[in-house]
Amino acid sequence: MIAGPGSRYRYSRRELIRSLCGGLGSIGLAGVLADEQARAATVHTVGPHFPPTAKHNIFLFLVGGPSQLDMFDPKPALAKYAGQRPPSTAGFRTERVTGGLLPSPFEFKRCGQSGIEVSELLPNLAKSIDDICVIRSMYTFNPTHTPARNLFHSGNIAATRPSMGAWISYGLGSENKNLPGFVVLSPGGDSGGLWRSGFLPSEHQGTQFNDAVTEPDKMIRYLQNKELDQQQQRRQLDLVQALNRGHEQSFGEDEFLEGRIRAMETAYRMQFEALDVFDLRKEPDSVREEYGHTPFANGCLLARRLVERGVRTVHVYYGPGQPWDDHKAINKELRGRCPDMDKASAALVQDLKRRGLLQETTVVWGGEFGRTPVSESGDGRDHNPYGFTMWMAGGGVKGGMVYGATDEFGFQAVEKPVSIHDLHATVLHQLGIDHEKLTYRYAGRDFRLTDVYGEVVREILA
Repeated sequence: MIAGPGSRYRYSRRELIRSLCGGLGSIGLAGVLADEQARAATVHTVGPHFPPTAKHNIFLFLVGGPSQLDMFDPKPALAKYAGQRPPSTAGFRTERVTGGLLPSPFEFKRCGQSGIEVSELLPNLAKSIDDICVIRSMYTFNPTHTPARNLFHSGNIAATRPSMGAWISYGLGSENKNLPGFVVLSPGGDSGGLWRSGFLPSEHQGTQFNDAVTEPDKMIRYLQNKELDQQQQRRQLDLVQALNRGHEQSFGEDEFLEGRIRAMETAYRMQFEALDVFDLRKEPDSVREEYGHTPFANGCLLARRLVERGVRTVHVYYGPGQPWDDHKAINKELRGRCPDMDKASAALVQDLKRRGLLQETTVVWGGEFGRTPVSESGDGRDHNPYGFTMWMAGGGVKGGMVYGATDEFGFQAVEKPVSIHDLHATVLHQLGIDHEKLTYRYAGRDFRLTDVYGEVVREILA
């Protein structure tokens, strides 16, 4: 408690610091860098368990579930048996009433020296295919968007667990003390807590920027405090830290507040460096044209700029809403949406490669699940968690490789299946983290991103 001599008013240190947080702007303080309910624990990161292959991770997430059958996993059997119901032995399970087998309307061609088949929808990624490992045997067990997205991000269907980005930040921190370890680029708000820190120290929560705009001061609200100049803000923060040290001397460490203090420090420093790193107007016109000018393109370009500055992990979301949830008119919808995604994704891979960053950055592309080989609403596809495609590039992952396979119709992973926990274990491994040793004790037990599951997919690693 803090009170002056004879004062009738007594404030706890927690209440005082919360009241002072508003003076620095809400950037990292009111749910952006730190969740008010999160609990901080240690003042240090876990650190790599062995020499890493990659220093950074970029996650390109296509919200809604992109159709693997129309992009990366061609199935001639769909054309051969078009309109027919699949054999009962195929074990088809769908959420909704579906029709017969639906062949892809798009042509596939063998591309690059590797000869991997890629859809006509993706001409730019086709040119980059020798740098990409296509995993055709991803699987999960939940066909519903929200729990499937939670599982994909946190290793658990519950919305309260820490996200993969938070775990990576907790394990390794950021190489740049002026920027967060975990940055989220999305045109919408938090979709069900996908970048939350959960029970991890609150400084590891993802900091979200709106990539639908290009002006840094519009990407995040209250980036700068217009009420106080830099010197005044510094004095205010120093006061909070002095109170913190005094409290520790009297009552011992308060782990929750320690996390808040560290988030406040990052927020204070970030408001000066972020104006530069998030200013896409500083990029040459040729680079802007290579990526494009859509929100997803902005996000991909910003991801490159952020890893250049030492940010550990960046998540880029293709949204808002669930644009890849193609229950109908999949031909029309994919023709309208893929050019943007294809151009920006391929530009990111090639730009990283030119700058020598791809070898130290693991790029992961995908959604919460895939789509069914049977039709829905005549010309759409239902959710399919049992066999779908993701790809990885860079950071020690083999390029020009296809790993795993689905059955002849493209419904289930049947050859070298890869679970979400396997994917998480592999990403962590490339960053020098043993997924079984990255743990956090909470509520009397040790938690980890991969829970009690997960195996590193070593065959895809160079």
